[in-house]
Amino acid sequence: MTNADRHTLVLVGQLIAGEEKAFEQVMEAYYKKLLIYAYSYTNDYPQAQDIVQNVFLRLWECRQNINIKESFQGLLYKSVYNEYIDDYRRKKSSTIINEAYKQALNYAVDDNNHELVEDKIASIKREVEHLPTRCKQIFLLSKQDGLTNSEIATYLNISIKTVEYQIAQAYSTIRKKTETKIKKLAMILFSFIKLN
Repeated sequence: MTNADRHTLVLVGQLIAGEEKAFEQVMEAYYKKLLIYAYSYTNDYPQAQDIVQNVFLRLWECRQNINIKESFQGLLYKSVYNEYIDDYRRKKSSTIINEAYKQALNYAVDDNNHELVEDKIASIKREVEHLPTRCKQIFLLSKQDGLTNSEIATYLNISIKTVEYQIAQAYSTIRKKTETKIKKLAMILFSFIKLN
């Protein structure tokens, strides 16, 4: 173990113990590095600042959950990436939801299919709940949260081919159970269905 490693270990121990001075030292040591890392994803300086600030806020709030056996620097970089993904999903999902809602609402109003629409949504929810765990997770990241296949692959540390296969399997399973006039509407509506 190098002197730098020992220093980091002591610093993290002090952080976990709630010493504000240690927290300030962590911010001084990592803020610029994390900001550059966040900016490499966002290409937006204010957004990158918000991401890094949120990471440090959560780090302080959840300091007692830090595992000192894991790389502290790795934890920080992973936290920045996860915060970026969460922020991206929130923003992209909001856009998708608004557009999907307009399309679905117009269809339902035009055809007076209110009850049929509700039945179909319930049917899709049931089918998604019955999907295998990984298949369900990937399908929701794609269709509900709006992530691209490449983003899902990076987020879950799997290949793009695996993502494509799981989404295709999910579609196939759901379509077999939704062979009705409003199947297309049902898949549009899926963009804003909440399953919890």
